[in-house]
This record gives sequence, C-alpha cells and structure tokens, in this order.
Amino acid sequence: MKPVWQALAWTSGVLGAAITGAAVGVAAHSSRVAAQRKVEDPYADEPLGRLRPDRQSTVAADDGVPLSVQEIQPADGGEPELTVVLVHGFALDSRCWHFQRRDLPELAEPKVRLVLFDQRSHGRSGHSSKRNSTIEQLGRDLDAVLRAMARKGPIALVGHSMGGMAIMALAEQRPQLFRDRVRAVALISTAAGAVGASGLPRPWLSRANPVPRGLALLSDLQPGLVERTRKIGDRITWNLVRNLSFGDREISPAVVDLMAEMIGATTVEVVTDFLETISLHDRKTALAALRTCEVLVLSGDADRVTPYSPHAEVLAAELPTATLVRAEGAGHPVMLEQPELVTDQLSALLRRAVGEVTAS
Repeated sequence: MKPVWQALAWTSGVLGAAITGAAVGVAAHSSRVAAQRKVEDPYADEPLGRLRPDRQSTVAADDGVPLSVQEIQPADGGEPELTVVLVHGFALDSRCWHFQRRDLPELAEPKVRLVLFDQRSHGRSGHSSKRNSTIEQLGRDLDAVLRAMARKGPIALVGHSMGGMAIMALAEQRPQLFRDRVRAVALISTAAGAVGASGLPRPWLSRANPVPRGLALLSDLQPGLVERTRKIGDRITWNLVRNLSFGDREISPAVVDLMAEMIGATTVEVVTDFLETISLHDRKTALAALRTCEVLVLSGDADRVTPYSPHAEVLAAELPTATLVRAEGAGHPVMLEQPELVTDQLSALLRRAVGEVTAS
C-alpha cells in the first residue's frame, strides 16, 4: 500500500486534473531538460504570463472580496469601440489569456479595450469564504467588474470553462444587460450543466466519492500538511498537466509550464471549495438571455474536462444562431493550445458585434 503522503499527493493532483484538465503543482526540471526545451520550444522566448497592463486596479465584490483587474487599451492609442472582458476558468488566472491579450489590442477593426480580472480565490484576487465560492457569486463578481470598469458603451464577454459559467450566471441575474449592452459572448470549453456527467470530472463530482470530501476536511484541519504533501508529487505533475490538459503531445513546454504554474498557485482548499457549485451548475434556461447577442461556442474535440460532445453541442442547440467551432485535436485550455484559431474566431465575433451596433 502506498504511504499516506504519496496517496495524498497523488489524490490532490488527480483532483485538480479531474476538474481543470491538469494536476495541481509545478514540476521541478533539470537544467539539461530546460536547455533542450529552449532549442525545441517555439515559445521559449515568449514572455508567457508576463505582459504588463496599461492599468491595474482593484474592484470590491459585493461581499468585500478584492478582485484584481487589469486594463489594456488599443495598441495604436485610438478610441475603443468595444470593451472586451476576459473571464478565466477554475484553478487558472488571467494569465491564461496571454495570446489574446497580446494580439486583440492590435485589432484595427474593431478597436478594443481589454479588461481582465482574477476570479475570487484565484491569482492576485482575495480569498473567498467557502460559503461564497459559488458560480452565483462569480456572476455577481463579473457584474461588479462591469459596473466599475465598463460603465458605458457596448461590451463583449469571453469566458473559458468556469468563466463561461460565470457569464451564464450573470445572464440569469441580469438578462436586461444582455439586451441593452452586451453585444457578443464567447463560450469557450464550457458547459451549461451536467459537468459531472461525462469526462474526467465525473467521478470527482459524484456525491458517492468520499475522496474530495475527505480532502476538503483535511485541508480545513491541516492546510499546511495538504500543501506540503502536494509538493511531493511535483515530479510527476508536469506530465499530468501535459497529458490531461492538452490534446497535442507536442504542446510547447513553456505553455505547459504556465498552465502548471497557474494551477500550482491554487490551493487544495480552493479546489474543494468550488466542487459543489460546479457539480450543481445548471443554467441552460439562462442562455435565452444570450439570443440577442452574437455568440461564439468554441471547444476542442480532445477536451477531457468539458467534452465537445455533449457540452458544446448542447450550447449550440440552445443558441441556434451561434457560431459553433470545433478545434480539432485541442484539449481544455484551447486558447493556449491553439491561440491563433481562438484569436481569429474572437476577432470575427467582435467584428460581427460592431456590425450589429452599427446596424442598430
């Protein structure tokens, strides 16, 4: 039988993998491997996750949790036609949008202003209570960011995974906002419900599985022990990140490093705090509010977390005028794995949205 620390390290790693498509932790690499990557990796010199915003600020959520927000203006300094808000997924942070935040401000048609923020308990934002670690609260957080950072003008909302769920929660809470100001919505690698019905999350979101509940209890009682033992599994987690997150085994090692770094910054407590709300997420009816918007549904057909079939297909069926894009061979973090495809599709969506504004 495995020693307790090994079982804990492995379990916490697989738990993160099951929900986010990766494992919790960052692998330690030898200098020889790093040097080899430098030669082979097309993004070895890319400043992944290190782009500086034009402005950084803090927005207070309705329960007082501070949300870390970044703003990027059009590259040419012109007047933006649209504010685009990028909402990241579970156990990640705003760095996951690296390629989109790099390239979308360069658009000439339309000129866009980007707003990115770290969701509660993620990245640089403040820690949430377990009680408020819910998708309903994430919808209210998004509303708070919009009220502070996009007081006027048309808006486009782009959500990955749990970020897409937050957009659905906002649509449920404030459908009039989508009729009045939200011109475009992109739902990337996300689901309207039944997240635990298929794919990797299925056993971990099952109420019959005692392991997540046990980890939650242990992280409450001995948080230091959980985090220390999690680090012991670092040597195996890099390969888990690559194999469970991405569809392409030749994915850039630097991109895998960024993915692992983001997940490694998410504690087991945060992972377990959000389990119940993800398992209960069901907002198919809220999608009706999006029918006045231009909508993009995009997912990888190698996504093990929110599989293209059924999740993207269900979204497209509920939104018959949406553009449905199947990213061949891509896993869950498709915006990192196939950034050109995602950025091109978002650019086309934003052009359609501005066309709608002009037409109206």
